[in-house]
Amino acid sequence: MSQPADDNPVVPGMRLQRYLAQCGLGSRRECEELISAGRVEIDGKTVTKLGANVRPSMQTVTLDGEKLKLERKKYYLLNKPPGFLCTASDPQGRPTVFELFPPDGPRLFSVGRLDENTTGLLIVTNDGDLAQKLAHPRYHIHRIYRAQVAGHPKREVFEQLKEGLFFTEGKFKVHNIKPIKKQGRSSWVEITMTEGQNREVRRLLARTGHKVMKLERIGFGPIRLGRVPLGLFRELRKDELGKLIELITRAQTQSPRQTKKRPGKKTASGRSGASGKAKSRGRASASSEFGTSENSRTKKAPAKKRPRSGGPSRGKGRGSRGPKRP
Repeated sequence: MSQPADDNPVVPGMRLQRYLAQCGLGSRRECEELISAGRVEIDGKTVTKLGANVRPSMQTVTLDGEKLKLERKKYYLLNKPPGFLCTASDPQGRPTVFELFPPDGPRLFSVGRLDENTTGLLIVTNDGDLAQKLAHPRYHIHRIYRAQVAGHPKREVFEQLKEGLFFTEGKFKVHNIKPIKKQGRSSWVEITMTEGQNREVRRLLARTGHKVMKLERIGFGPIRLGRVPLGLFRELRKDELGKLIELITRAQTQSPRQTKKRPGKKTASGRSGASGKAKSRGRASASSEFGTSENSRTKKAPAKKRPRSGGPSRGKGRGSRGPKRP
């Protein structure tokens, strides 16, 4: 029988929410909610204080009466197929990416999300802490996409996308975009983004009059999709995982001024220096990257601002796993 919540243990060791996250129960914020709800006990005592620490080797931690233990961390590269959602479950019964993994494995999380119809590279792991960091926009991790778009975009469209367009959520822009090839009345382009806003790539290109017909993510930071077949996955290699961790570590050691982008400084005329340069380039070059097309006209932005390591694997699971909730 659990004891009152005011008897919270605070001892040297690991923060309780971090320990819960390392047990595969979710992000630290989600684990804080479990603690606040009074569902976590240390040595039989209910803990509701977020500052509580735990010594895993000396103390017993339970969630809803079930003993917890640290899981071996698993990191997977999935080639997401179309029609799958990056969510634990769906009220409409649509399939999720977690159903592609074995049902008896650890509870898994995706690093960010790809929309239902987007395919390609998705990192999936039971390391909720690292997953949250990799998805956080402050680290500016490059996400590389290959897209088939309607029409043949002009160079000025590329410059407009690099400069950015305003949406309800704020200003969206691409880090880089380059042509690959023409295919009939459509074109293939490679796009690099540094954030993972909802349907950001599709919305940007649609705004310029070049609707996305197909979209595939082929890179995330130093990781590349390679030849993993659609719907299958493989474990990340040690060198790949090391590079991801190095990205986070390097960003954390930089000053806030270096990690956070600032808007362009205003010149004496009151215009943003970066914006002025981009506009000049757009006026000077009206030539097309692919040629001209009726779809190449641009619109103005609105005034408002558990498998074996080695080869790819196929799972047979359904949903993400974890201790049962009441």
